[in-house]
Amino acid sequence: MSENVLTIREVADLLKINEKTVYKLAAAAKIPGVKVGGSWRFDRTTLSAWLKTKTTADLSSSSDDADIEPEQLAISAHYSPQQGTFFAHRITLEGTGEDALAQSLSTARVDMNPHQVDAALFALASPLTKGVLLADEVGLGKTIEASLVIAQRWAERKRRILLVVPASLRKQWSQELYDKFSLPSVIVERNSYNDLRKKGIARPFEHVDRVVITSYEFAALKADEVRAGQWDLVIFDEAHRLRNVYKNDGASRAKRLSDATRPFFKILLTATPLQNSLMELYGLVSVIDERHFGDEESFRSQYVAGPGARNGHIFLRKRLEPICKRTLRRQVQQAGLIRYTERSPVTMEYAPSQNELKLYADVSAYLQRQDTIAFGNKPNQLITMVVRKILGSSTFAIADTLKKIIDRLTQMEPPTVETIADYDVIEEQDEELEESESDDAEAPIDLVKLKAEIAELEEYRKLALAIGENEKGNKLVKALPGVLDEIVKKGGERKAVIFTESVRTQRYLVQLLTDEGYADEIVLLNGQNSDPQSKVIYQDWLTRHKGSDAVSGSKTADMKAAVVEAFRDRKTILIATESGAEGINLQFCSLLVNFDLPWNPQRVEQRIGRCHRYGQKIDVTVVNFLNLKNHAEQRIHQLLDQKFTLFKGVFGASDEVLGVIERGVDIERRIFQIVQSARTETEIDAEFDKLQEDLQEQIDEQILDARKRLLESVDEKVIDRLKSRKDEIKSQLSDLEKQLLYVARAELPDARFHANNERRFDYRGDTYTTEWPLADEKGWKFFRLLEGTLATDVVKRAKDRQFDATSCLRFDLSAYRNGRLADVELLRGKAGWARVAKLNIKTPALTREHLVISAVADDGNTVHSETFERLFRVPAHNEPPGGTPPEDALQSCETGRRKDLLDEAEKQNAEWLDVESENLDHYAEDLERAFETEIKTAEAEIKAAKKAMRGSTLPMAEKVAEKRRISSLEGKRDKLKAEFFDRRAKIRADVEVMLDKIQESLKLEPSLTPLFTIRWEVL
Repeated sequence: MSENVLTIREVADLLKINEKTVYKLAAAAKIPGVKVGGSWRFDRTTLSAWLKTKTTADLSSSSDDADIEPEQLAISAHYSPQQGTFFAHRITLEGTGEDALAQSLSTARVDMNPHQVDAALFALASPLTKGVLLADEVGLGKTIEASLVIAQRWAERKRRILLVVPASLRKQWSQELYDKFSLPSVIVERNSYNDLRKKGIARPFEHVDRVVITSYEFAALKADEVRAGQWDLVIFDEAHRLRNVYKNDGASRAKRLSDATRPFFKILLTATPLQNSLMELYGLVSVIDERHFGDEESFRSQYVAGPGARNGHIFLRKRLEPICKRTLRRQVQQAGLIRYTERSPVTMEYAPSQNELKLYADVSAYLQRQDTIAFGNKPNQLITMVVRKILGSSTFAIADTLKKIIDRLTQMEPPTVETIADYDVIEEQDEELEESESDDAEAPIDLVKLKAEIAELEEYRKLALAIGENEKGNKLVKALPGVLDEIVKKGGERKAVIFTESVRTQRYLVQLLTDEGYADEIVLLNGQNSDPQSKVIYQDWLTRHKGSDAVSGSKTADMKAAVVEAFRDRKTILIATESGAEGINLQFCSLLVNFDLPWNPQRVEQRIGRCHRYGQKIDVTVVNFLNLKNHAEQRIHQLLDQKFTLFKGVFGASDEVLGVIERGVDIERRIFQIVQSARTETEIDAEFDKLQEDLQEQIDEQILDARKRLLESVDEKVIDRLKSRKDEIKSQLSDLEKQLLYVARAELPDARFHANNERRFDYRGDTYTTEWPLADEKGWKFFRLLEGTLATDVVKRAKDRQFDATSCLRFDLSAYRNGRLADVELLRGKAGWARVAKLNIKTPALTREHLVISAVADDGNTVHSETFERLFRVPAHNEPPGGTPPEDALQSCETGRRKDLLDEAEKQNAEWLDVESENLDHYAEDLERAFETEIKTAEAEIKAAKKAMRGSTLPMAEKVAEKRRISSLEGKRDKLKAEFFDRRAKIRADVEVMLDKIQESLKLEPSLTPLFTIRWEVL
């Protein structure tokens, strides 16, 4: 029987209804069919066309077909193995530009914004570039931009990837890579490094199957191992930390990192590439490509302080265009791509009780003393600073910490990092502060003094334990209901996230809020989450998501996902520590409470950024507590509020101010030094005023203006491009999804595609979809090209298939349900032959792949390759071929197409070569100009000296000495002039050598692999 004729059983199978229902619908003429000798026969083409005009209601009018569901009204369009193979190759072609990026875009669990795709394409634009600087303003998702580039390199099997980030952002990066792009990563830091070395792994930075994430401090410490990494991609986040790399004094960490990553392609991420001096741009660009500009002196003379510097920004802007990209928030907003909400600050003032004040004053004075055994004899800035923070957190937290200090002293040992583990980002803080151990011999401990100190600390602890209530906590529970009510009035969820720096304070807040009736509404996040409730939430989450993509296998990541889901769906209050909240997104919550306020402004920004981010629907309320009896805390709040503008406005901390800080820990250190040394309010004010003045001095208005002139493009041009890019992304993703689903139809004959949404299908007990948000919400499988997924398996199977013989494909245009294919419809009723081959154009710099389609009709006309590619989207059946392929016609067509593609590749290579040639010319001109400037400087000095000699009343001996000095200067000038042409020739020769190497890297090596030959007919 022909494949185009169906029986009742086949129709029932296709419609997923019982045979009795099909029989009754056919007998009632509700399904078009023909009864032949007592048996019903159905024409597939007629049935498919008829079904397009029907709805569920048309069929459900029969009392016997009530079991038909809307999603079951699907006739599975038949796609041949050749079509599956064609599209499997089509969607995995290597290359450049938007098409190559579409596969990575389709795997993302995030709505990609056009400016982010624009930035990723900029980074991937040329295989010859050594890297780029992505400098979008704060809040535009540079992390997503870089992650998209990582995903693309991963898809290309270039997987030696290094991420260098601030220590406090390591976990956040790891989580974002997994959550949004399903990319595995490993954090390499001191402990994990040492563990791997103990296990016999000589090179802990080598992970070919994971993105390696490390901190600036640790990467610099292990610079030799970083250098040996042979990285395909290196990314520096908060890259303004490298901006002073050009300086001879200081910046040693930046120099080590720059040298260690010199040979590798790099992406630098920073919102503030230019903060204090134009030389910082030189520094950052030199990290990417040391030959983009000439040397430091030539840059300085052209753009900073030389005779050409006045109009230098015009030329500098042009020089920066191929290496630096910056998008502004207002451009994205004007393009209608992101709606920003605001931050609304609420300050809750409180006055501690007399006992709380006494405890704070006594312990603070103890920490300030230089003669204590625990802190004074061998000062450890980190431990002292954290004890101070815990002291300000709650009496319950400091009581526990005092106990641990007493225990250490009883063992005749000073407190260690483990003593203050209550502060659960202590390891990150330790790494960033980089405190070296003292080599001084330890002084013998005076036992009498030790006993007295332990007794003193016991008294403080007794006082802390005797304080049953904290006024800050009381203020929280009194104010919380009203603030939650206000959030609901604004249209937000009745939810609050409360941050504390102390795990012990976290436990206190749980008990406090439980006593107030919130027992069933609280959920916790910290570094361990070992409490009974968290374990129950985790196990319940695992059970509900078993077998789904939501389960990562990492207990830490899955615990966070479980807690966040519980908070989102069932709980009112999330109490989180810094460590617990790293890497989570809480855009469904619009109330954030800083129970403790970090001294590090970047940590405060990270906290608020958990809620105030893309996807937030209403303004975010930020609650801070202000201790009316603690002047230092008041000044810290003032600094974060007024100087760093963290708590109010649309964008939070401004680029200008936050960008002043290379490391937030430096501000933290300054604040610690103030509270450690200042005793009176006058002293505290003087020190904080000085800190604010130091920050203000770094915010140079001229530099801000220079940044705008150099890095900000004309708004209208950018906005138009972003708008058009939005449509391009949507179209590309839609097209790639369709092609992937064609492969699924060809390779999974048992799959049942849903009639009301062809992006979904059922297969072996699971529902698959290309809609990532819905997949997560419904617990379905996300159908995307990632390792270990069904999509990857079917694509591999289709690509590996070999076709030994030709077949005839009968394309059924009436079965195509995705709109009209006008050019394909012109082929209706025609037939011919086609061959598909894969052209691989390899160069040392990159590989391009194309499908070469050669198609001819029986009337002798050639069918355009784009038309025939669209024909492959039409359902088709295999039939016996019949006839012999017209080899000469197909060969001629294939040769012509191959030549066109090679010419296109040569043209693109020539464009890249022109850009690099121009860059090298600029580099040579910079060096030549610097040499010319040196000569001019010498001549100016000679001229000035001669002028001073004229009419001089100097004694004869001094005149002779000066003439000899001038003669020496003239000799130096003449030597420079003599060297000029030799030096220019050498520079040009060096440039030619570099150009030859670049040209060699673009040499084409094409190869053509036949895939299949078919006879085709269009019905």
